[in-house]
Amino acid sequence: MNRTIKALLYPYVVWIAMMIVVPFFLIFFYSITQSRPDSPAIFRFTLQHYREFFKTENINILSKSVILAVETTILCLVLGYPAAWIISKTNVNIQNMILLLFILPMWINMLLRTYAWQVILSRTGLLYTDTAVVIGMVYNFIPFMVLPIYTAITKIDKSLIEAANDLGASSKEAFLKVVFPLSMPGVITGIVMVFLPAVSAFAIPRLLGGGQYVLIGNLIEKQFYLLNNWNFGSAVSVILMILILISMRFMRKSGEISGRGGAILW
Repeated sequence: MNRTIKALLYPYVVWIAMMIVVPFFLIFFYSITQSRPDSPAIFRFTLQHYREFFKTENINILSKSVILAVETTILCLVLGYPAAWIISKTNVNIQNMILLLFILPMWINMLLRTYAWQVILSRTGLLYTDTAVVIGMVYNFIPFMVLPIYTAITKIDKSLIEAANDLGASSKEAFLKVVFPLSMPGVITGIVMVFLPAVSAFAIPRLLGGGQYVLIGNLIEKQFYLLNNWNFGSAVSVILMILILISMRFMRKSGEISGRGGAILW
């Protein structure tokens, strides 16, 4: 039986190696090497690309990306938690319908959805602003906040809420002291699932920001596709990856402090 399970695991191991390990190794290799102009096949090791990143303009781009990602995450949480709570309190059949409405737009290509917002925002005067970029990211990423919070809320034992009410807790106190703490795993998961794509987004800022809002994702895209500078683009990618891992670690610790969140993330 164990041999059978191990045999079934081999295709997944090969897939992970091909799609994750090998690409990451190549990106890291490019980030610490520089090819000779006269002989592209000859490489020399250098940390110049990392030093180049820590110039003022690149730090400003990273800061702008993080700020917009944080704003997007906060708005998704503020809008998504009440939505998840309301959905969890409706009839089961209605719940499925509402969840379908949340998921249905995700079946449409993200570029098409963003182009639609481009038309809408062009009529309001908000196009090519920070507000437009945040609106576009909130619209595209809010399902990633609602669904895990909804799942966490529906798993809460209703007898705990009833016990809090029997002990004299008001509806507000029961929510703050029972429901919200127990839903923190969903909240933490939603924060991570929204923040990670938001901080590295490049299509939405380019379309709704008009190209004048260069974020870290746009910087990486420019290095690879326009400037053909794979070395510096790889260095920026590695730095972004490290920042993402640090943020995930921080979220895990926050989840552990809340009581249960860490087990879901790491």
